[in-house]
Amino acid sequence: MRPDSDYYEALQISSNAESETIHRVYRMMATRFHPDNPRTGNTETFLLLKRAYNVLSDPQRRAQYDGTRLIEDAEPIPIFELKDFVYGLKGEVNRRLGMLALLYNRRRSSQDAPGLSVLDLEKRMDFPREHLNFAMWYLKAKGYVRQEDNSDCGITAEGIDFIEAHSSTDELVRRLIHVGPGAGAQCTDEPGFRESSRSEPEATKDAHSARLALAN
Repeated sequence: MRPDSDYYEALQISSNAESETIHRVYRMMATRFHPDNPRTGNTETFLLLKRAYNVLSDPQRRAQYDGTRLIEDAEPIPIFELKDFVYGLKGEVNRRLGMLALLYNRRRSSQDAPGLSVLDLEKRMDFPREHLNFAMWYLKAKGYVRQEDNSDCGITAEGIDFIEAHSSTDELVRRLIHVGPGAGAQCTDEPGFRESSRSEPEATKDAHSARLALAN
């Protein structure tokens, strides 16, 4: 069983990253999040980085991890089993968010193959393409998604801006950009996430802003 956290995502590197890149990125991030760092230290994040490095820097353990990762990446992601993605207008809008988040993650993790095919989206979301076609048309019409040279669907700069603009205020967006095994169970803030200083009514209002934006 693969751990709940994606080790490549934890180190913010491509799954094709070379050994030198893994070493270099780990050193930089470990320094930033080391508990002794008075400004940015974070024990939980540091320990996650250390676990990721221990696996990815060992060729044998990395190969085993990658094998399990490939199998699980081909399976539906648990969060999309929630009824919030299935029924009515709410389900339609949430599917748009889900597709955009998957394409965002793909763009960040794979510079060589930054897109996903409709078949890939079907498998990850566990929806037939008939349930995704309208969402895909909408995202393309808004300029958030485009067709890549190999016919895959890829997120645009406008789509990235949309996801990142809502990632600190909308719980569902945060969950979607951290999707993986067990992601449907709870929301986990990303490393270094800083709590908003706004009042509770303002935060509650903005919690639905991403869905409202995608419904208009």
